[in-house]
Amino acid sequence: MLLKDKVVIVSGIGPGLGQELALEAARQGADVAMCARTASKLDDAEKLIRDEGLNTKILKVATDISDRSQCADLVSKTIDTFGRIDVLINSAYNPGSFEPIEQANLGSWREAMDVNFFGTMGLTLEVVPHMKQQGGGSIVMINTMVTRKPMPTQGGYGASKAALATATSHLALELGPHNIRVNSAYMGWMWGPSVEGYFQMTEQAGGPSVEEQKKAVAANIPLREIPDDADCAKAAVFLGSDYARAITGAALDVNGGEYLPH
Repeated sequence: MLLKDKVVIVSGIGPGLGQELALEAARQGADVAMCARTASKLDDAEKLIRDEGLNTKILKVATDISDRSQCADLVSKTIDTFGRIDVLINSAYNPGSFEPIEQANLGSWREAMDVNFFGTMGLTLEVVPHMKQQGGGSIVMINTMVTRKPMPTQGGYGASKAALATATSHLALELGPHNIRVNSAYMGWMWGPSVEGYFQMTEQAGGPSVEEQKKAVAANIPLREIPDDADCAKAAVFLGSDYARAITGAALDVNGGEYLPH
């Protein structure tokens, strides 16, 4: 088990990647502290874990990460419950509004930045002192392919994640001497409730069928399929584990090869 006897915080629990991250951490032997703004989403994730027969210790804390005091409360409760924090996986996000930049709702951009950048950084900075005190830890930022391969109408979301990418590189440099690793997983299309719902909505609005949309997206991916949420979660959990103990400041592309760095 990659995370045996570890304590992992996962932010942004919800249908799709957030739940899969918590579930995979539990499968890999970790005790898990989960946070989301909506408490029922935490209950759903706990049920998924228990339905697999896993006896993982679970802490659920309803948290809006854009509020620094709520981040502090989450971290304090995690320390009180488990005594340490070995891994933080920052998955919480706000997609913002979707429109061309020249028509941008900059208020929506600020809301996305409050979660994707400032909220993520706030939670990270609450965790860092505890990792320093215990002699190390691992932080995984869930980033997006949109920062590497721009996509129409996603400028605000991409800008917020690009800011996070720059901060992540600086964090890796600064925290390395404290044995704290900081890495990013850059997710592309992920097959799960969010994308499936988007495709269904497009079909219902008179667009191509769900299967036609899947084929069109997969045609641009060298592996010829949209990666599953669960497989993407495994990549992030790897970065958090000791199997990646020689890796920091890395940007791992998890998109089936749709973006190929050179």
